[in-house]
Amino acid sequence: MSDEKSAVLHVYDGIEEHDNQLPNWWLAILWTTLVFGAGYWFWYHVAEVSPGQLGEYAAESAEHAQRMASNTPASDELLLALVKDPTSLENGKGVFQANCAACHGAQGQGLIGPNLTDGFWLHGGSPMAIHKVVADGAVAKGMPAWERTLGAERVKAVTAYLLTLKGTKAPGGKAPQGEPETP
Repeated sequence: MSDEKSAVLHVYDGIEEHDNQLPNWWLAILWTTLVFGAGYWFWYHVAEVSPGQLGEYAAESAEHAQRMASNTPASDELLLALVKDPTSLENGKGVFQANCAACHGAQGQGLIGPNLTDGFWLHGGSPMAIHKVVADGAVAKGMPAWERTLGAERVKAVTAYLLTLKGTKAPGGKAPQGEPETP
């Protein structure tokens, strides 16, 4: 009985506090956390093997700044040059299929939106006129502005893709709308 009494540290309000061993699972979690913390500190702060969060942020900020610096404004010449770039056309086609095909059809033949494969255009058929409609939308006609959602580069790619659809006259196309394109 004297051993039991010696293990009791103190008694308060009838509650006895004993000096018990911590459970092994608790000790395993404690030591694992300490070892992980020490390894993390060494890896990121002492050896600097990988960039930490601030390093990743700095790298992403530099990449964004570089992208913004190389972002040239749209022009007829730039859009016509993108028509000859297969990568840009592939990107534009993917964006078109994901965002525009619901209204304009998979081949641009027109569903709810106008036919993009004939020679008639509601807002002009020049490269910059098409770019303006894609970027700024035509709210009165139900066309949303896509530049905020897609970004300037993807809008240019979609415009280049749309320029390749002009005059293809997809089968089952919607009746012409707008004015015929003047050369």
